[in-house]
Amino acid sequence: MQKQPRRDNPQTESPAEAEGAVEQSMPTKMAIELGPLLIFFAMNAAKGIYFATAAFMIATVAALAFAFFRYRKVPIMPLVSGVIVMVFGGLTLYLQDATFIKLKPTIVYVTFAAVLLGGLLMKKPLLQFLFGPAFALTEEGWRKLTYRWVGFFIVMAVVNEFVWRNFSTDAWVSFKAFGFLPLTLIFALLQMPLLQRYSENTDEEERAG
Repeated sequence: MQKQPRRDNPQTESPAEAEGAVEQSMPTKMAIELGPLLIFFAMNAAKGIYFATAAFMIATVAALAFAFFRYRKVPIMPLVSGVIVMVFGGLTLYLQDATFIKLKPTIVYVTFAAVLLGGLLMKKPLLQFLFGPAFALTEEGWRKLTYRWVGFFIVMAVVNEFVWRNFSTDAWVSFKAFGFLPLTLIFALLQMPLLQRYSENTDEEERAG
């Protein structure tokens, strides 16, 4: 009987293919994060804060729904943020008081900081749960990375309070749309040396050497 040639599993992706798939998904992920903010900014300029708040709520739900149908799951952080948008956006519209939607980023950042800090106190670094599949860090690495993000979220909460209490609504909306996300991305990029230093792969290479 003639031996059948071996065939590679078509479902197995090479590292290059996997990397390409991640890169292709980045624009979609950025659209999910940034899309509602841009709609919020545009509607505020055209119709005012209350119309913008309603549009922001609708766009947030649409973005979360798209994320679910695209990835079959909704990332926990956008989900928490979306719930807070619904609550504080609803209060803004019901009470016709823009203070509530302005408080939303503060509540989100304080919530994230408290949850991450609580995880550390319980010896359960939640960042490892969220990003473990993407980054293989040592226990000390996850702990230090978590402390840094806790500090960042607290600073961002303070910044939001300063901006909305001292500047106009339009200025706050502009900062929310074009300030928060770039600052977050810059901070994330600044963590690359820590990720490299405390990578488990680096430890294995040092032990092998």
